[in-house]
Order: sequence, then structure tokens, then C-alpha cells
Amino acid sequence: MEQLEIKAKVRKSVGNGPARALRREGKIPAVLYGPKTEPIILSVDIKDIEQILKQGSFGQVLLNLVIQNGKAVTKPAMIKELQIHPVSGKFLHIDFYEIDMQRKIRVKVPVVAKGKSKGTEFGGLLQIIRRELEVLCLPTQIPDAIEVDVTDLDVGDSLHVNEIQLEGDIEIPADVNFTVVTVLSPKVELEVAEEEEEVEEAAEEEGAEAAEEKETPEATEES
Repeated sequence: MEQLEIKAKVRKSVGNGPARALRREGKIPAVLYGPKTEPIILSVDIKDIEQILKQGSFGQVLLNLVIQNGKAVTKPAMIKELQIHPVSGKFLHIDFYEIDMQRKIRVKVPVVAKGKSKGTEFGGLLQIIRRELEVLCLPTQIPDAIEVDVTDLDVGDSLHVNEIQLEGDIEIPADVNFTVVTVLSPKVELEVAEEEEEVEEAAEEEGAEAAEEKETPEATEES
């Protein structure tokens, strides 16, 4: 897997005020840490993060973090957490995690269905239950996706995690043999749709009743 380079600067001040000032300058407060790394407070350019996000899920992107503090030091890292404002959508803070290129790490990889299941030819609905799976592998072996062949799945059939075979030295550390993909029968699909419709109608009725109560003025006693 290709490692993307991103530059970071060590910042001297912390707190809400300095963090807001950084964001106004087009930068994001960040921190680098790891099992053998003392936390280093950093700042990175928003544009650089936007370029990384264009590559796909940020949790799979392998980085060369170039830290500038008088002299440049390069650390292999991944984005552990990206905090985003729930309303404005602006980036608030980034956690970088330093990794050992010789040790396996846990990452989440998207699941992709391959082929057309025979159950769908009889009106069944292919449903991906787990759209991501956690894998254990070396940083250089992170797969872009986990492809699962659904060709032989008939109506009512399911594919479980223990049935997935991965190439190379990649593991899926699952404690429970959970369902990853299933083919629902047309009847089940209809029942699920009806249940969802009933829930939506009930929610609408509750909302309408609550609105009426708010609009009705409370009675007041005349003195």
C-alpha cells in the first residue's frame, strides 16, 4: 500500500483560543501518540487532510507524517480519530497514531459483494449486514476491500465471517461467527418494509400530538 506524505508542525500553545486561531488560518489542531511515543501536539493544513480523505476511508490510509520542528522527522502513522463539527462540518481535531511497520495492526475494511446471487433471480433481496470488517495485518498489507462471492447464495442463505478466506497473512479476529451477507425472501422484505412504515407513521402521529399540545395555550384563572 502506498504511503501518503503529510506535513505537520509542532505547536507550542494549547487550549480553545489557540485552536480557534489555527482553524482561522486554515490549519487543524492535531496530536501524535502511540505505544512507544510520547504525545506530540501538532498542526496540519486542512487542504492536506482533504486530499487524504479523497483516497477513501481515512482509517485505511497509511501516512508518512513529516514533523517540522527545526529539523524534519518522519513518522509512519495513521489517522486514529477525526473530529468534525456536527453542524458546520468543519474539522476540529485529528489524532494521529504512530505505527510499527513490522507489527500487525487492526483496521476496518469495507465489504464488497462480488457476483450476482441466484436468490435475487427469484425475487430475494441481497443485504450486506456488515459493511466493514476489522482485520489484523501488517500496515503494508491493508486491503482496499474484502470481496465476498455471493453467487451461490439462495433465498434464505447467509455468509458468515468464518467462511471468508483472505489471501496472505491477513486475519479477521472475530470472536463470534456473525452474519456478513444474507439473501432475504420477498416475504421477509415486505414485512420489514411494513414494520418500518408503521414506525414512521407512529412517529409522525406522536410529533403531531406534541405540536398540538405546544400550540394550545394553557388556561389561566381570572382573579
